[in-house]
Amino acid sequence: MSGRRILLDAGNTRLKWAVVEDGHWHATGRSDYSDWSALTAQLKADTHCFVASVASLEHERQLAALLEVAGLTPAWLRAETRFGDVKNTYSNPHQLGADRWMGLIAARQRTDEAVLVVSVGTAMTVDALSVDGTFLGGVIVPGVHLMQQALRQGTSRIDEVVGAWQAFPNATAPAVQSGIVAALCGAIAQQHARLAEVAGMVPRCLLTGGDAEKVLSHLRISAEHVPELVLEGIDCVARGTAAS
Repeated sequence: MSGRRILLDAGNTRLKWAVVEDGHWHATGRSDYSDWSALTAQLKADTHCFVASVASLEHERQLAALLEVAGLTPAWLRAETRFGDVKNTYSNPHQLGADRWMGLIAARQRTDEAVLVVSVGTAMTVDALSVDGTFLGGVIVPGVHLMQQALRQGTSRIDEVVGAWQAFPNATAPAVQSGIVAALCGAIAQQHARLAEVAGMVPRCLLTGGDAEKVLSHLRISAEHVPELVLEGIDCVARGTAAS
């Protein structure tokens, strides 16, 4: 697609965007949903707009209103049964989160090997893509903050103090943080081993999401941090839409 387009990744807790013009990425940004000013500055009436959203209905309404005021008619993207050679095997393909689908599409653009796509956000998703581009399925687990919240609400003596990771914690706050990291890393490692067994090869592993760096250095498998992976997928779909 020639001209100017804006790509929007609307997550549970924050919004990410990129401005692409004539194939070149000129600006990227992110914010929470309490301040739209940085995004508003990027909105121009002659811009094609593409949105992948897993945000709440209220945040989606706010975003839609903002885009309407700017004169933009967005394309709200969702998971489909297929994009190129990426095949969605979800029992209900449209139920797969749009962000997960965009991440899989972007991962396929990066490699034709088996690949594990991990997004560490409000929830963590760990999705497996086979050598032939088939989405085999994935797991969803609570992310860092949801695990912290669950422990605070479900126990009587864990407070809101956030601890640092330790190999062998000797206080409650680091014990909580280290346990969360261990749980997230364990889910990734288990799915990585399962994909390796099915694929007959060591799969690549791509990490994205706002909390990716909290687990990246603790993984015992090789992994690549790709912060804009979902936006890359949206861009790929935007270009595919223009060509169809």
